[in-house]
Amino acid sequence: MKFEHFAINSPDARAQAAWWVEHLGLTVARRVEAAPHTHFLADETGRVFIEIYSNPAAPYPDYANQPPLVLHVAFVSTDTKADRARLEKAGATFFVEETPNGNALLMMRDPWGLALQFCQRTQPF
Repeated sequence: MKFEHFAINSPDARAQAAWWVEHLGLTVARRVEAAPHTHFLADETGRVFIEIYSNPAAPYPDYANQPPLVLHVAFVSTDTKADRARLEKAGATFFVEETPNGNALLMMRDPWGLALQFCQRTQPF
């Protein structure tokens, strides 16, 4: 099997996808302008995709009240302190930063409450 995408049901897919593109460096691979406003976002490799859509047929998860250990989306960081400052200015909120085994692991929430982790690892994957 080959991974295709991970999907997120959002109450405002258009705004959330635009924020992720502007502030997390993703690009729009495909988009549906009509409801459910599906956006397939790609990372810089063009191999990893996140789908963000707004489908009220299913409940919107209460991302803001879920512990980040339940669900988070992780990104590579080369400077977690700079990323924190930049993303807080863009509306993200800080949750916690840890440094296990020399790795800097920054946990934040996007403006919709979804947990985002920024990983500055001593040995990248």
